[in-house]
Amino acid sequence: MLNHERVTDEADHCDIMASSVDGGEEEDKVKTQFVVRDGTYKRMTLSEYSRPNRVAYTTNQGNTAVKVSFITLPDPDPSGYPERLCFNTGKELYVFVYKGVKKAADLTKYVDKKIYKGTNPTSHDFNRFTATVDSISLVVGFSTGPIQLFDPIKREEKDFKTFNEHTSIDKSKVTCVRWVPNSKNLFLASYASGHMYLFNQDLPCCISTPSYQLLQSGEGYAVYTLKSKSPLNPVQRWVIGHEGSSINEFAFSPCNTYLAVVSQDGFLRVFNYSTMELVGRARSYYGGFLCVCWSPDSKYVVVGGEDDLITVWRLKDRCVVARGDGHHSWVSVVAFDPYSTQLDTEEDKVMCYRLGSVGQDTQLCLWDITEDVLTQTNIFTARTKTTTSNNSTITGNGTLKCHNNTNSTTNHKDSGDHSTSATHPVTSLTQRLAGFSFGSSDKKSSHDHNHHSNSRSSPNPGLSALDSTDPMRLIGTASCPRYDQCPRIEPLIRKKIAHERLTALVFKEDCFVAACQDGNVYTWARPGKISSQNSHLVAGTGSSTVV
Repeated sequence: MLNHERVTDEADHCDIMASSVDGGEEEDKVKTQFVVRDGTYKRMTLSEYSRPNRVAYTTNQGNTAVKVSFITLPDPDPSGYPERLCFNTGKELYVFVYKGVKKAADLTKYVDKKIYKGTNPTSHDFNRFTATVDSISLVVGFSTGPIQLFDPIKREEKDFKTFNEHTSIDKSKVTCVRWVPNSKNLFLASYASGHMYLFNQDLPCCISTPSYQLLQSGEGYAVYTLKSKSPLNPVQRWVIGHEGSSINEFAFSPCNTYLAVVSQDGFLRVFNYSTMELVGRARSYYGGFLCVCWSPDSKYVVVGGEDDLITVWRLKDRCVVARGDGHHSWVSVVAFDPYSTQLDTEEDKVMCYRLGSVGQDTQLCLWDITEDVLTQTNIFTARTKTTTSNNSTITGNGTLKCHNNTNSTTNHKDSGDHSTSATHPVTSLTQRLAGFSFGSSDKKSSHDHNHHSNSRSSPNPGLSALDSTDPMRLIGTASCPRYDQCPRIEPLIRKKIAHERLTALVFKEDCFVAACQDGNVYTWARPGKISSQNSHLVAGTGSSTVV
């Protein structure tokens, strides 16, 4: 059973001890301001959110990433600040009134706070469809498997509901939980076991170990329903990838039609959510994909992971169209910035997407995915036969660099998953890898992700065995073009903005919000969004670093 405490009085603690930084290297300094083409972004020091009494960051907090969730309450909001912020740190969960760049954060006045015993919050999400000024539904997943639903505004015990309380459904960690778009009572939760479950908040959970029957299956996945005479949770179970290969994150498309899922087996899988059909996929060069996001127009999916890259996948052509090389460690979060996207007003189409990413290297990267990338003819577009031309690199200023490659002819079916070379047959693992080798081979992450990378265990019953026979077969196809077969983009900027690894990134109209593993949630004001009345919220210019 989940035990939590609501705390009003806390003991005094010492301030956070920042990690030591090498002052001799400019790139190692934590920035409080930085300049891009748009202007200067500034960190709002007095608008930081954290525990009311900060404590020194220690490894005792474990590997649970600090995540943030936002919701905007409908008008009228008596406080004048309609946004609410939820974040987790260690065994604690907080909900605050979020004041952004307008006013300093008052850490003593939280909407709700909970401390859990024996488990850590790992993911959370507000239900935007049912939110009112007086009530919001917050669903929270935990490291030991349960899921809790409650209202942080009303804070009434009778409104608390716990799913998978006795872990009879799944005993592994909840990795991601999201409300189904436009649903009052359905939410989806993914687990480190490689399973996703659809829950109905109005139904009870089965008490004993559930029995399932196959509903639908395809290559690399299967969907089951519960064998029960009466309606019970879970409503559905999705089994994706290899047995025991964690589902790290999933995201619904803004158009509410598609579901993108990234797993520790190194795959991005995109489904039509209502029909449960696999639409397309992509594969990493190394390790698992850790994060995923959709472009605001639902045309592109971007993923990041343990290969230190971001990968851009186009829905229309079901293929990878670009990769970004800017991080020096695992990419934790990718997020589109809908407020910096450039549109062609005459043709009403996107000319440039702004993307942000943060990683375990404590770096923030901003990327401009320009028309040079979007309009290129990809050699892996379905039903095409093309000779590989140039190796293209898109730099931070949007220019296109070209490098000569050796010519090879590829012929693909609709799925884009089969490739044959017209020159030399690929007969060994070494030859297959040679086509996309890059960077240093000894590049490693300092953080133990505690997952089994590229698991070779047997697939789940009902899944096609094709994925498990030879994962390397996708190298050189639309799902995983070699490093010299698709454009490479470089970040517009790359800045160190924290001492600890970064774990969250959200773009808002007047700012962006980033969180790191020490439990701090930072607000960065966009250029021109700081008025004279709130300029005191910015980090002091005497100690700030502007680059």
